[in-house]
Amino acid sequence: MSDVEDFIKTHMYGTPQLKPDEKRAFLGSFKERVALALTVAQIRNPKTLAMVKGIMQRYPQYHLYLNAKLSQTYLTEYMALAVQLNYQFTMMTQEGMRVKNLDQDLSEDDVGLTIADPNHKITRPIVL
Repeated sequence: MSDVEDFIKTHMYGTPQLKPDEKRAFLGSFKERVALALTVAQIRNPKTLAMVKGIMQRYPQYHLYLNAKLSQTYLTEYMALAVQLNYQFTMMTQEGMRVKNLDQDLSEDDVGLTIADPNHKITRPIVL
């Protein structure tokens, strides 16, 4: 492809991304970097918070990603946990993060939380 074609495509469609569907599915992370991915239904389980706390304590080098469309109750719980443990976290609010329209509610199968290594591939994921 010529430089002119690349220039036109970049300005028409935006900068090309590597595996955009995978990144949308896992709140901005590549599947190979995700140690834990929980659906909204799994987050609603009362035992999940304790499990996530244990994982965060065991892997302090990882990063917590929260779907900003989660209910305020769950966002508050997990953000407070991250602050308590001095754990890095990000709330993902971008259009298309596993939800086609930000005005729609999350379904039980949408990913609500991931813990991932932002820089390296994980050889043994905890839960996917």
